[in-house]
Amino acid sequence: MNVRDLTYVALFAAVMGVLGLMPPIPIGVMPVPITLQTLGVILAGGILGARLGAMSQIVFLLIVATGMPLLSGGRGGLGVFVGPSAGYLLSWPITAFLIGTIQSRFRKIRLGNVLPLNLTVGIFAIYLIGVPVQAFVMDLGVLDVAKASLLFLPGDIIKATIASFLIVNLQKYPVFNRRMLPS
Repeated sequence: MNVRDLTYVALFAAVMGVLGLMPPIPIGVMPVPITLQTLGVILAGGILGARLGAMSQIVFLLIVATGMPLLSGGRGGLGVFVGPSAGYLLSWPITAFLIGTIQSRFRKIRLGNVLPLNLTVGIFAIYLIGVPVQAFVMDLGVLDVAKASLLFLPGDIIKATIASFLIVNLQKYPVFNRRMLPS
């Protein structure tokens, strides 16, 4: 990795920390709150690509594991990785990697292909890992947790849409367009 790549990874780990400053929105029936940090996950994969996007999320989670209270609501430490939101957190590097991998196959970065990617893969990958882990930790049925997780869907759709607009519009600037940068 070169200095530029390290800078991008650190920048997006910092973006995740800043998004964690926004207070969580609790949902009465779920111990997992609505946060803005999933927006950062989608942005990392869409702007940095698979490898660097996933690395930025891994770096962020390692910083959280050391006890830094960077998750929404001021949470941090190893305990967050064994609680109800553990699966959602662990899905972040995988989701960023999947988004970056699929998006790299697009000939052009347009809203018409980025938005459906973020609405499907971006949201589905997080739920695919987060819901079963939450069900296990809470000793509930996966279907019950999946139904309750539908409460997150409107907010996740909004975050995926915002991320898509940002990814497409930031591609105009060489600093955010990985294809325009020299290797």
